[in-house]
Amino acid sequence: MAKNTICVWYDKDAEEAARFYAATFPDSAVGAVIRAPGDYPDGKQGNVLVVEFTVAGIPCIGLNGGPAFKHSEAFSFQIATDDQEETDRYWNAIVGNGGQESECGWCKDKWGVSWQITPRILSEALAAGGDQAKRVFDAMMTMRKIDIAALEAAWRG
Repeated sequence: MAKNTICVWYDKDAEEAARFYAATFPDSAVGAVIRAPGDYPDGKQGNVLVVEFTVAGIPCIGLNGGPAFKHSEAFSFQIATDDQEETDRYWNAIVGNGGQESECGWCKDKWGVSWQITPRILSEALAAGGDQAKRVFDAMMTMRKIDIAALEAAWRG
């Protein structure tokens, strides 16, 4: 296990989520699946307790902690994309697998984890500042999934 690992709380589907992430994003994998060595108040021996996984190079664990805590936008994975094809692929994978669209490049997977599918051009344009950044920002504010061609048009003015 890495020295610093992101722990993501799931009701009971940490392994399913980890396998979906590993199949969807490059540099992602499922590692150890740790099962309960005995019965416990909310489960049985053999139930999955913790799943070690990596998402786009970031070490994580999924904890099957039950329904007590829900995900919020206060935590999200941000995935930088290089072109519209990559943006569409990730967005469609998350939303098309029981997820939900949101605004400005944000979506949630079917487990309630938030994702920002962010084309690099958006980050670059905003970091540049000035009138170009304002135009790109205004264009982004009207989008759900990010449309790179529309951002480029806004950048050019």
